[in-house]
Amino acid sequence: MSDVRILIADDHELIRKGLRTALDGHEGWTVCGEAKNGREAVQMANATRPDIVIMDLTMPELNGLDATRRICRDLPNTHVLILTMHDSEQLIHEVLSAGAKGYILKSDAGSNIPTAIGRLLEGHTFFTSAAEELLLKAPGAFRSGRDDMSPEALTPREREIIQLIAEGNSNKEVASALGISVKTADTHRTNLMRKLAIHSVSEIVRYAIRNKMIQA
Repeated sequence: MSDVRILIADDHELIRKGLRTALDGHEGWTVCGEAKNGREAVQMANATRPDIVIMDLTMPELNGLDATRRICRDLPNTHVLILTMHDSEQLIHEVLSAGAKGYILKSDAGSNIPTAIGRLLEGHTFFTSAAEELLLKAPGAFRSGRDDMSPEALTPREREIIQLIAEGNSNKEVASALGISVKTADTHRTNLMRKLAIHSVSEIVRYAIRNKMIQA
């Protein structure tokens, strides 16, 4: 993809400037705006319609999680990459439920940001190694009753749907990719979650990572 537009949302000016410097040096990538709080991030995203939003979670006026929900709702073609210093399993669960497709710790940002943006632009997800470890090992929010079921026990269509959902696609996008109706895609998704005894997108992502169906 050429001329990639990126919005940076972080309440710390030094982080915004550092990210801008790194991203502007990448051929074909342009920082189209810098937001210092969540409300401004939503407003700027609606105005500039970026391909990627790099979103801090702890910001004034409107937190990054709620800002992510609004952006993902209003701009389905915009991918949100969370950049945070926190790595709790519950937070990762909430971030995925909000619609974000990537999660990076600030301590890993330097080496991971370009790779993460590339993955999101290709339609995939990206998790920092610490987040991936929590997704794979956490016994709490991500544990499901049948998460040890082998993908071989699923039909080819079910495996397709798991991968598409884990890569961040909505029911509408899944339907388009598979040439089926949105209603059929929703039915497949419901039946699949029941079959695996899982209840959220974050658990689908965890299952897909654990079974090497997507790359974290």
